[in-house]
Amino acid sequence: MDLLEIRELRYFVAVAEELHFGRAAARLSIAQPALSKSIQRVESRLRVQLFDRTSRSVALTSAGAALLEHGRHALNAMTIAVQNAQRAAGDEPLRFVIKPGGDANLLSGILAAYAQHPCARQVDILFSGATDRTDHLRDGRADAALLYAPFDDLTGFAAETLHVEDRVAVLPEGHRLAARDSIDLAELDDEVFPRWPGVPDAGNGPEIADGAALVALVRIGRVVAVVPRSLITPAPPGIVCVPVPDAGPSRIVIARRERDHRNHVTALVTAAASLRQQ
Repeated sequence: MDLLEIRELRYFVAVAEELHFGRAAARLSIAQPALSKSIQRVESRLRVQLFDRTSRSVALTSAGAALLEHGRHALNAMTIAVQNAQRAAGDEPLRFVIKPGGDANLLSGILAAYAQHPCARQVDILFSGATDRTDHLRDGRADAALLYAPFDDLTGFAAETLHVEDRVAVLPEGHRLAARDSIDLAELDDEVFPRWPGVPDAGNGPEIADGAALVALVRIGRVVAVVPRSLITPAPPGIVCVPVPDAGPSRIVIARRERDHRNHVTALVTAAASLRQQ
């Protein structure tokens, strides 16, 4: 017999997140006594105490905290496995994740070319933040993604380059370098760069989550940035973009999981590659 059933794991996670048996029972739509007995049976079977309980509070033990960390991953993996099985057997939409404004005007052409393919399905466009499109693709929330190399980690993906572009420094009007035709990275050494969620050592300034926040902070002189040209073209009012040749080129790629050879996903990648820009 398994030490822990999926149903019991869901019960445990609910209590661990709520730290209140009454709220957890309401969330699970079961009676509180039944939930309490289920948790007690789990603790007995695992031979560990998962919660410290008093008449006024519920707290996780170290064993409980460890089970919560890995239990969430297990439940997510189970959900994704079921969803992928259902999608493989049916005619579910293809889920395509992109960064808002980060398609370099490629998206409409890709969708039009894909629609001509006999394997084409409805495409659901998912918008994500600056750093989590790869997560969407890896964990199955998306079937394909538009990503930026070398910024996004392409490990485990099959990718086709669609567009190559230079990178530009995003500066406020009036900046000491704003009137230059081009600048070197070394000339920005003393500047403050923003930090992006999930990207270690990406900058020394305030954390931002999207392009709108970046523009706002650059405009008031709080930060500068070096980004692919298409992410900031045309430049918003109060912003100047100056080429940075030694920053190296940026590539927009369409990516899928290496082991995902489903016809409708492969067809999207093929359609996109047929529109490849130089």
